[in-house]
Amino acid sequence: MNLRRNAMAAHVGPFLLFLLALALVHAVQHFVGHSDLVLLARPEYVVYPLQTLVCAAALLFWWGNYEFGSQRPLPLAFGAGVVVFAIWVSPQALFHQPARLEGFDPTAFADQPALYWGTVVARFLRLVVVVPLIEEIFWRGFLQRYLVNERFMSVPFGTYTPLSFWGVVVGFMLIHAQADWPAALVTGAIYGWIAVRTRSLLACVTAHATTNLLLGLYIMATRQWGFW
Repeated sequence: MNLRRNAMAAHVGPFLLFLLALALVHAVQHFVGHSDLVLLARPEYVVYPLQTLVCAAALLFWWGNYEFGSQRPLPLAFGAGVVVFAIWVSPQALFHQPARLEGFDPTAFADQPALYWGTVVARFLRLVVVVPLIEEIFWRGFLQRYLVNERFMSVPFGTYTPLSFWGVVVGFMLIHAQADWPAALVTGAIYGWIAVRTRSLLACVTAHATTNLLLGLYIMATRQWGFW
C-alpha cells in the first residue's frame, strides 16, 4: 500500500494524530497530578506546539489527496465564519454568563517575551490553520461522504443525506466539551450547510478558519483562555 496516496489515511490520519496528542495531555494530567514543574502540571504547553508541528507535517505529507474545490463561495464562507464566532461568544458577550478564564494561558511566560510570543504564534497556527484543515478534511471531506458510501472518494463533496449530514453534526458536537454542545451543534450544522451549499472544501476550511481567527483575537483581548 502506498501510504502517501491512500485516501483514507490522508483524510483520517491527521485527525487521529490530533486526538492522540489531546489524549496524551489528559493522560499526563491524570497520572502526574500536581507538580511544581509547569511543563508537567500543564503538559499542553509542550504537547500543543508539538501537536501543531506533527499534524502540519501529516497534512503536507498527504496534501495531494485533498480536493479543495472552488474559491467562488469564499465571501459566503467568511460570512458564515463571522456568524459562528458570534454564536460562540454570545453567552458571555451578550447574556452575562461567567467569563471563561481557565485554560491555555500564554501569560505564564510573560517574563520571557520570546517564549511568550512563540507560544502565542504556535497557538494561532494551531487554531487558525491546522485545526480548520484537519477537522474539515475529516468531518466534511471524509465522514460526511463515507456515511453515504464506503468508497467515499466516489461521492461528490457536499452530497446530502439526512444520515450523513446529521451524523456528522452530532459527531462534531460530541468531540467538544459538554458545556459547548449547543454552540457546537449549531456550528456543525452551519459548516455542514456550507459544504452542501458550495460543494467546496475550501469554503468549509475558510469558514472554520475565520471563526477561529476571530475567536483567537477575542481570547487575547478578553483573556478568556477557556475558549481556546
